[in-house]
Amino acid sequence: MSELDWYLQINLKARHLRLLVTIDTYRNLSQVAEVTHVTLPAVSKSLTELERGLGLTLFTRTAQGLVPTPYGECLTRHARAMLHVLHQARDELKALSAGTEGKIEIGVLPASAYILLTQALNLLKHRSPGTNVKVVEGTTASLLPELWQGHLDLIVGRLPAPDALRSFEERELLEEPVALVTGRQHPLARKKTLKWSDLLPYPWILPPVGSLLRDPLERALEAHGVPLTNNYIETLSLHVIRAHLQVSDCIAVMADTSAHDTGHPQPLHTLPLSLPRLLRPAGVLWNSVRGLTPSAQLMVSCLEEAAQRLAEEAEKKH
Repeated sequence: MSELDWYLQINLKARHLRLLVTIDTYRNLSQVAEVTHVTLPAVSKSLTELERGLGLTLFTRTAQGLVPTPYGECLTRHARAMLHVLHQARDELKALSAGTEGKIEIGVLPASAYILLTQALNLLKHRSPGTNVKVVEGTTASLLPELWQGHLDLIVGRLPAPDALRSFEERELLEEPVALVTGRQHPLARKKTLKWSDLLPYPWILPPVGSLLRDPLERALEAHGVPLTNNYIETLSLHVIRAHLQVSDCIAVMADTSAHDTGHPQPLHTLPLSLPRLLRPAGVLWNSVRGLTPSAQLMVSCLEEAAQRLAEEAEKKH
């Protein structure tokens, strides 16, 4: 065993991890000493001992403060991940000792699988009231790194392209086509028959550039002779989309289950124009390296049951 291996496996402590993260955050030993309530000489000594034990220089001392070396950047990144795992373990142990079942952190893609997640959460709370859930909205680009680092247990929404998944495991849940929608007051909502060219005069609410839906939507519309104009709004927020459709002549694209949510106070009109399959199904992702906690496994089963119910409801409507 090398000196580096020995130090990392035997001598590296949680206090070293906290020290690294704090130094990287403040880049000034005096500030580190102040926020950690430790004397400046003690902070300096701890860093020196850590670097000596590893045999590596982690930070370069400059007139502007401490600057991490490539070794420092690497170890600090892993220190943050390890501390997060320790915090998760602490929270799970506290939950167990308090008689609750645990906590799940879920990332959800906006304008995607909204009703699916809502119904699954309802099932979860009926089956395990003590299992608490934190839901965070974000894009694929922002949520996948959080899932990889262990900051999220699951991501629910449109599944990304397989080549973006690497070490993630996925489960398809619901084949959910997208539809073109307007407000009930829209001029096109009153037409009994509709041609693609009828869309040309109207503005759009579009998913942002770089989102899963944007490129395939543009290609589908162009194939029908409806190139997008410069008159549009970009958002993934269902709330903004619904609200703006009520007061404008915009056209938007929305998942079929969300568009047909008859219980919503802002009902929409679905245009009778069929789009091809533009996206992969809605599903759930997790980090296959980290695996699933019992609470996360329960959530996946609730998602599967909710997806089955939605599919059965859609079948009845058709």
